[in-house]
Amino acid sequence: MYLLMEKQHNRGQDGAGLVSVKLDMKPGNPYFDRQRSIKPSAINDIFKKIYKVYGKIEERSPERLDDPLWCKKNLPFSGEILLGHLRYGTYGQNDLDRVHPVMRQNNWKTRNLVLAGNFNLTNVEELFNILVELDSIPVTFPTR
Repeated sequence: MYLLMEKQHNRGQDGAGLVSVKLDMKPGNPYFDRQRSIKPSAINDIFKKIYKVYGKIEERSPERLDDPLWCKKNLPFSGEILLGHLRYGTYGQNDLDRVHPVMRQNNWKTRNLVLAGNFNLTNVEELFNILVELDSIPVTFPTR
């Protein structure tokens, strides 16, 4: 994933994000991991934070890193699905809230959402009003 994101580095330097999804996890175990950064070397910053955890395991019990089931259960970013994104800012400030992937988490597995995209919403107010009409209570109103 690092190499794929680095290949895309020229198309977005404002920030980067990575999500890992673990399939078939038992209740009570996390199945999403997300790391985002807006530092000048955002890709390196993300992977340094992730590798830090793996480095500690490698020092104490390197054989554990050869056990994919143990890694999946005990280490972040050891899932089956990875989604990386690089931000090329087209609106708003360069802050962490605008770096993808964005997540909407729910206690029901089928109602979770992870999204990364390159788009601008132009009908934000209309979409907000539709949600309110559906009895949804959005917690924020995005500004442009």
